[in-house]
Amino acid sequence: MRHFNGRPVELLAPAGNFAIFKEIVNANCDAVYIGGKRFNMRLHRKDFNFSNEELDRAIELAREKGKKVYITVNNVYTEDDLPPLEEYLAFLSDLKPDAILVQDLAVPGLLRKLGLSLAMHASVMMNVHNLETITFLAENGFSRVVLSRELPLSYARAAVAQTSMEFEYFVHGDMCVAHGGQCLYSGMLFGASSSQGRCLKPCRWDFQIERGSRRYATSFPLAVKDMCLYEYIPELIHNRISSFKIEGRMREASYLLPLVNAYGNAIDRYIEDPLSYDRFKESEFLYQNRKRDLSTAYAFGRPGLSNINRRMEGTGTFYSTGKVFSVSREEPELSDEKSAAIREEMLRFLDKGRERAGQGDAMQGASRGKRCSGRLELAVTVMNTGQARYCIERGVDHVYLSGAVFRPGGPFSAAEIKELVAYKGNAKIWLCQGRMTLDQELEEFQAALKTLNGIDGFLVSSLGGLSAVSGVIGSPACRGDYGLNIQNSLSWRYYQSCGLDGFTVSPETKLGDTLTLLEALASGYGGTRNAGNQAAAELIVFGSPTVMYLEHDLFENTGSTHNNDDNGSSESETLILIDEKGFRHPVFRDSSKGQDSRGRNHVLLVKDMFLLPFMGELAVAGLSRARVEAPYLPQEQFTRVVDLCLAVRDDPENAASLTKDFTPPRTGFSAGPWAVPENGGE
Repeated sequence: MRHFNGRPVELLAPAGNFAIFKEIVNANCDAVYIGGKRFNMRLHRKDFNFSNEELDRAIELAREKGKKVYITVNNVYTEDDLPPLEEYLAFLSDLKPDAILVQDLAVPGLLRKLGLSLAMHASVMMNVHNLETITFLAENGFSRVVLSRELPLSYARAAVAQTSMEFEYFVHGDMCVAHGGQCLYSGMLFGASSSQGRCLKPCRWDFQIERGSRRYATSFPLAVKDMCLYEYIPELIHNRISSFKIEGRMREASYLLPLVNAYGNAIDRYIEDPLSYDRFKESEFLYQNRKRDLSTAYAFGRPGLSNINRRMEGTGTFYSTGKVFSVSREEPELSDEKSAAIREEMLRFLDKGRERAGQGDAMQGASRGKRCSGRLELAVTVMNTGQARYCIERGVDHVYLSGAVFRPGGPFSAAEIKELVAYKGNAKIWLCQGRMTLDQELEEFQAALKTLNGIDGFLVSSLGGLSAVSGVIGSPACRGDYGLNIQNSLSWRYYQSCGLDGFTVSPETKLGDTLTLLEALASGYGGTRNAGNQAAAELIVFGSPTVMYLEHDLFENTGSTHNNDDNGSSESETLILIDEKGFRHPVFRDSSKGQDSRGRNHVLLVKDMFLLPFMGELAVAGLSRARVEAPYLPQEQFTRVVDLCLAVRDDPENAASLTKDFTPPRTGFSAGPWAVPENGGE
């Protein structure tokens, strides 16, 4: 391990398979991160990743060289993943790697259950971006966090003074345009989740941008450049970064070796002689051997359009296969044929569930709705007081005041919240946090809460968000928003032990995984009965979640035309990404302050999710709360949707007939990953 002024400085290199590892471990690095054949974030290539035997050999070889090995266990896991994951963690405990990288809190949950001890590092997919989250992770057994890619380097220096955590930061390689763990589109479009190691990179499509009456030939507006901080070794060290991470577990050794050695040599030169250090010594070499163009991303502030790549996009030359990961395609249509197939699959699952429970007879026709365990509840996300009042007046059970109001609207004020609380009647009012809440935003949120009374609960999207509101205003209820990516009961129970009383199931969860999760919430992981926990789960049954959540501002592409669109200034706050097949992806900018008050961008589905026809089966499966996520609709369409959802809530047995002739308010209906073809569309 290298040191500078007594502080550790680690160069962390990737290796995609054992053959590459044998070369990388001899390079000028301090540690190597690798992944097994399952349970990691790089699963595209069958000839990559490590068998259990190769993991053992890799650790042995690294120890001979005096180097560390970290193993990635950094997916989001489904219920069916848990038993083999349990076996894998037991194997890794015997193997004793220097640490594992983690995204899903099912992992520490299993370690706790099994009594195992493994050092844990928080993956970048946890999107660690505030001190509250860092403190929570430190208190729950994590020794290092990979900071959010959207945080500047200077954040680590400030955080080191307030926590014992080590900080890791990406210094080179392929970066995502979306916040870590907050891109759902590949999972919802292809059934290939970016949180499960199979992202098909729709961000790399060649979109044009339309705003108002103008169209802009933007050329790959979501395709970011590769990170390169080679010239900023002193700044990385000065800002207390402990580990400099190079991306590239899908890269060949011929690409990685010169890169790793260049960074290793630069670190050595700086440690040996910081006074005359030449930061540009091998810059030209790295530039000439780049794949994409290079950027410092968010290391020194919000990069804007300078972070967007044009070089060789759409050619497939970045990857050894010579193919692009995916091409644009239509979101799977919820046709009559697909609806029938979904319903049949649900009924088969429910029949098998009754057999497992020893209840015998199969579900038949209309009787299915009468077998549900309790009354369905309806939750609706709103972005203004008009929507909120309508929901209250019509009898919606839960009204979610959005923490990411789309412009031209502004955030809910304290006065508006107090007014709605006084008006709520039998409805419950929930205050939502944004999915990215920096320290200042959390502190402002806490301060505002001290003046508010009568709020029934909070919807949180991060561990830090949960920690920030605990104990506020008599400790109202806290639920986890879909940004927590919960797809298994063990992860939920870990959050539950931290204070959550419910959660929204990740929208990219497939049909079978959703049903298995609902069953597990009642039975408990490992078969332990846990009656009443079914009420913990909520499912988005109408609308569009944010499928790409961006710090990057796509509106910059439209330059100075902000208030000059022919169709009026209100429409100028909506932007359309038009893919190569002509499908129109709406983009909204929220009213959050962010890093420079421009607001964060939200890419939505082309079609609204439409799971309402299956509410009878879902009620039988144990779902107790349905959610509408469509506050972007005009008021007339919004009220029409709410009325339909209320009718289905009150009569789930007849959901199919109630929804049969409902006209889509937008371009069509989709069941998200439930409607993805069996081959995943890949």
